[in-house]
Parts: sequence; C-alpha cells; structure tokens
Amino acid sequence: MSDIETVDARGLSCPQPAMLARQALQKADKGTIEVLIDSSTALENVSRLAKNSGWNVTVEDQPDGSYRVVLKK
Repeated sequence: MSDIETVDARGLSCPQPAMLARQALQKADKGTIEVLIDSSTALENVSRLAKNSGWNVTVEDQPDGSYRVVLKK
C-alpha cells in the first residue's frame, strides 16, 4: 500500500486540476495521491474537493513556487 499515484496538473488552468484530482480520488478508494499544481486557485479547489470527499490534505510549498498536495485516506 506504499504506492503513490501522482497527478501532475502544473500548467493547467481551472477547473482542469480539480477534475484530474477528482478522477484520481474516484479510482482510489484509499491510499495516497499527490497532486502537483502551480496556482493558488487550483490549490484551494483541489484541497476543498479532497476534504469534502473525506481525504486528509497536506500541502507542501515547492522551491519553484508550485505546490505538492498530498491526499491520504
């Protein structure tokens, strides 16, 4: 269960990052998903979506200004 699914949504405009995250959440009943995004709007949308779906959300700021959002259930 140490597999981490990665969704790279950097460079995509909303609502694409949230849609990709939703697809990953629907496929994975539980586990860990990391979503890579580069806008604060996408960060808010993906975080809200995951929390509303019962996932724990951890946000890591990256040196290049992007975000790594880790979703766990």
